[in-house]
Amino acid sequence: MKEHDVCEVTCVDTDKVERIQKLLKPNNISNVSKIFKALSDETRMKIAYSLTIEEELCVCDVASIAGATTATASHHLRHLKSLGLAKYRKEGKLVFYSLDDDHVKQLIHLAFTHQQELSGRAEPVEKR
Repeated sequence: MKEHDVCEVTCVDTDKVERIQKLLKPNNISNVSKIFKALSDETRMKIAYSLTIEEELCVCDVASIAGATTATASHHLRHLKSLGLAKYRKEGKLVFYSLDDDHVKQLIHLAFTHQQELSGRAEPVEKR
């Protein structure tokens, strides 16, 4: 007998469905989706993860870590900033980026911890 992972009815609990639908405001979903879309890029994830380990990094150091040009790193950092995930400060000719708040750090660490569990490794993600 073949198992099916699809419901054979339309809706079981309309109260739950209606309550959750009210909470799923289109603007909120769109903004949250943009965060995950930004972090789905491997270079941006390298950058964001690096900024969870070091509180602040210069753009040129971010470029070296990510294996990218300074221009490419700057582009990715500006994108993270535009979504409210990163912030920067300028010191002379240097520009230093950091993650905007602890929620962003927690999100990234949680994703790495989850991946390590899926991989069968229980190593903690390094924090500073």
